[in-house]
Amino acid sequence: MTNIIVVLPKLDNAKSIKNILVRSGIQVTGICTTGAQALSQADSMHDGIMICSYKLPDMMYDHLHECLPTGFEMLLMAPQAVIGECYGNDIVCLSMPLQVNDLINTVGMMADNIERRRRKKRMQPKVRSAEEEAVLAEAKALLMERNHMTEQEAHRYLQKCRSEERRVGKE
Repeated sequence: MTNIIVVLPKLDNAKSIKNILVRSGIQVTGICTTGAQALSQADSMHDGIMICSYKLPDMMYDHLHECLPTGFEMLLMAPQAVIGECYGNDIVCLSMPLQVNDLINTVGMMADNIERRRRKKRMQPKVRSAEEEAVLAEAKALLMERNHMTEQEAHRYLQKCRSEERRVGKE
Protein backbone atom coordinates (compact mmCIF):
# COMPACT_ATOMS: atom_id res chain seq x y z
CA MET A 1 0.00 0.00 0.00
CA THR A 2 1.26 3.44 -0.91
CA ASN A 3 0.98 6.17 1.70
CA ILE A 4 -1.01 9.11 0.38
CA ILE A 5 -1.29 12.42 2.22
CA VAL A 6 -3.65 15.14 0.95
CA VAL A 7 -2.59 18.67 1.95
CA LEU A 8 -4.98 21.49 1.11
CA PRO A 9 -5.62 24.76 2.97
CA LYS A 10 -9.35 24.07 3.26
CA LEU A 11 -10.27 20.92 5.17
CA ASP A 12 -13.48 20.45 3.15
CA ASN A 13 -11.50 20.39 -0.11
CA ALA A 14 -9.02 17.89 1.34
CA LYS A 15 -11.89 15.64 2.44
CA SER A 16 -13.44 15.87 -1.04
CA ILE A 17 -10.18 14.77 -2.69
CA LYS A 18 -9.84 11.97 -0.16
CA ASN A 19 -13.41 10.80 -0.86
CA ILE A 20 -12.79 10.78 -4.62
CA LEU A 21 -9.68 8.65 -4.16
CA VAL A 22 -11.31 6.29 -1.65
CA ARG A 23 -14.31 5.73 -3.94
CA SER A 24 -11.84 4.76 -6.65
CA GLY A 25 -10.18 2.18 -4.41
CA ILE A 26 -7.15 4.26 -3.44
CA GLN A 27 -6.51 4.39 0.28
CA VAL A 28 -5.57 7.78 1.77
CA THR A 29 -3.31 7.73 4.82
CA GLY A 30 -4.02 11.26 6.02
CA ILE A 31 -5.34 14.72 5.30
CA CYS A 32 -3.78 17.99 6.48
CA THR A 33 -4.29 21.72 6.13
CA THR A 34 -0.69 22.87 6.65
CA GLY A 35 2.71 21.84 5.34
CA ALA A 36 4.02 21.31 8.87
CA GLN A 37 1.26 18.79 9.64
CA ALA A 38 1.96 16.98 6.37
CA LEU A 39 5.71 16.80 7.03
CA SER A 40 5.06 15.51 10.53
CA GLN A 41 2.94 12.67 9.13
CA ALA A 42 5.40 11.93 6.32
CA ASP A 43 8.35 11.65 8.72
CA SER A 44 6.88 8.45 10.16
CA MET A 45 6.63 6.83 6.69
CA HIS A 46 9.24 5.42 4.31
CA ASP A 47 7.67 6.65 1.10
CA GLY A 48 4.44 7.87 -0.45
CA ILE A 49 2.65 10.58 -2.36
CA MET A 50 1.97 14.10 -1.13
CA ILE A 51 -0.98 15.68 -2.95
CA CYS A 52 -1.03 19.43 -2.38
CA SER A 53 -2.01 22.84 -3.69
CA TYR A 54 0.59 25.44 -4.59
CA LYS A 55 -0.07 27.66 -1.57
CA LEU A 56 -0.58 26.46 2.00
CA PRO A 57 -1.08 28.63 5.11
CA ASP A 58 2.49 28.09 6.30
CA MET A 59 4.51 27.46 3.12
CA MET A 60 4.55 27.25 -0.66
CA TYR A 61 4.64 23.95 -2.57
CA ASP A 62 8.34 24.29 -3.49
CA HIS A 63 9.41 24.62 0.15
CA LEU A 64 7.25 21.62 1.07
CA HIS A 65 8.87 19.65 -1.77
CA GLU A 66 12.36 20.49 -0.48
CA CYS A 67 11.43 19.27 3.01
CA LEU A 68 9.83 15.98 1.92
CA PRO A 69 11.54 12.83 3.19
CA THR A 70 13.31 10.73 0.57
CA GLY A 71 10.95 8.30 -1.07
CA PHE A 72 8.08 10.78 -1.25
CA GLU A 73 6.75 12.17 -4.50
CA MET A 74 4.66 15.30 -4.87
CA LEU A 75 1.50 15.80 -6.91
CA LEU A 76 0.81 19.52 -7.29
CA MET A 77 -2.71 20.70 -8.10
CA ALA A 78 -2.48 24.29 -9.30
CA PRO A 79 -3.54 26.80 -11.97
CA GLN A 80 -1.75 26.45 -15.32
CA ALA A 81 0.34 29.60 -14.66
CA VAL A 82 1.91 28.05 -11.55
CA ILE A 83 2.46 24.70 -13.26
CA GLY A 84 4.53 26.43 -15.91
CA GLU A 85 7.06 27.41 -13.22
CA CYS A 86 7.58 23.94 -11.76
CA TYR A 87 8.62 21.88 -14.80
CA GLY A 88 11.90 20.05 -14.37
CA ASN A 89 11.96 19.90 -10.58
CA ASP A 90 10.60 16.38 -10.14
CA ILE A 91 7.02 17.39 -9.27
CA VAL A 92 4.02 15.81 -11.01
CA CYS A 93 1.43 18.49 -11.82
CA LEU A 94 -2.31 18.57 -12.51
CA SER A 95 -3.92 21.78 -13.68
CA MET A 96 -7.01 23.24 -12.09
CA PRO A 97 -9.92 22.89 -12.58
CA LEU A 98 -9.31 19.24 -11.82
CA GLN A 99 -10.64 16.34 -13.88
CA VAL A 100 -11.49 13.38 -11.61
CA ASN A 101 -10.17 10.78 -14.07
CA ASP A 102 -6.89 12.66 -14.43
CA LEU A 103 -6.46 12.69 -10.65
CA ILE A 104 -7.21 8.98 -10.27
CA ASN A 105 -4.98 7.94 -13.20
CA THR A 106 -2.10 10.15 -12.07
CA VAL A 107 -2.20 8.93 -8.47
CA GLY A 108 -2.42 5.34 -9.73
CA MET A 109 0.61 5.85 -11.98
CA MET A 110 2.61 7.43 -9.14
CA ALA A 111 1.66 4.61 -6.74
CA ASP A 112 2.77 2.03 -9.33
CA ASN A 113 6.15 3.79 -9.61
CA ILE A 114 6.62 3.72 -5.85
CA GLU A 115 5.68 0.02 -5.68
CA ARG A 116 8.15 -0.72 -8.50
CA ARG A 117 10.90 1.11 -6.58
CA ARG A 118 10.09 -0.89 -3.44
CA ARG A 119 10.31 -4.20 -5.31
CA LYS A 120 13.56 -3.18 -6.97
CA LYS A 121 15.03 -2.21 -3.60
CA ARG A 122 13.98 -5.53 -2.05
CA MET A 123 15.55 -7.47 -4.91
CA GLN A 124 18.95 -5.83 -4.46
CA PRO A 125 21.41 -8.00 -2.60
CA LYS A 126 22.14 -6.94 0.94
CA VAL A 127 25.60 -5.47 1.42
CA ARG A 128 27.46 -6.92 4.36
CA SER A 129 29.80 -4.87 6.48
CA ALA A 130 33.43 -5.88 6.93
CA GLU A 131 32.55 -6.97 10.45
CA GLU A 132 29.81 -9.32 9.21
CA GLU A 133 32.11 -10.72 6.53
CA ALA A 134 34.74 -11.44 9.18
CA VAL A 135 32.23 -13.28 11.39
CA LEU A 136 31.09 -15.40 8.42
CA ALA A 137 34.66 -16.22 7.46
CA GLU A 138 35.42 -17.24 11.03
CA ALA A 139 32.30 -19.44 11.18
CA LYS A 140 33.27 -21.13 7.91
CA ALA A 141 36.81 -21.69 9.16
CA LEU A 142 35.50 -23.30 12.38
CA LEU A 143 33.16 -25.59 10.45
CA MET A 144 35.96 -26.58 8.07
CA GLU A 145 38.38 -27.29 10.90
CA ARG A 146 36.07 -29.05 13.38
CA ASN A 147 33.75 -30.88 11.01
CA HIS A 148 36.22 -31.48 8.17
CA MET A 149 34.00 -29.66 5.66
CA THR A 150 35.08 -28.07 2.42
CA GLU A 151 34.56 -24.32 2.10
CA GLN A 152 31.57 -24.93 -0.17
CA GLU A 153 29.98 -27.34 2.32
CA ALA A 154 30.49 -24.87 5.18
CA HIS A 155 28.98 -22.09 3.08
CA ARG A 156 25.90 -24.20 2.24
CA TYR A 157 25.53 -25.22 5.89
CA LEU A 158 25.54 -21.57 7.03
CA GLN A 159 23.01 -20.67 4.31
CA LYS A 160 20.75 -23.51 5.45
CA CYS A 161 20.97 -22.39 9.10
CA ARG A 162 20.12 -18.80 8.14
CA SER A 163 17.18 -19.97 6.03
CA GLU A 164 15.81 -22.01 8.95
CA GLU A 165 16.23 -19.01 11.30
CA ARG A 166 14.16 -16.85 8.96
CA ARG A 167 11.46 -19.52 8.64
CA VAL A 168 11.20 -20.00 12.41
CA GLY A 169 11.19 -16.23 12.94
CA LYS A 170 8.14 -15.81 10.68
CA GLU A 171 6.08 -18.40 12.54
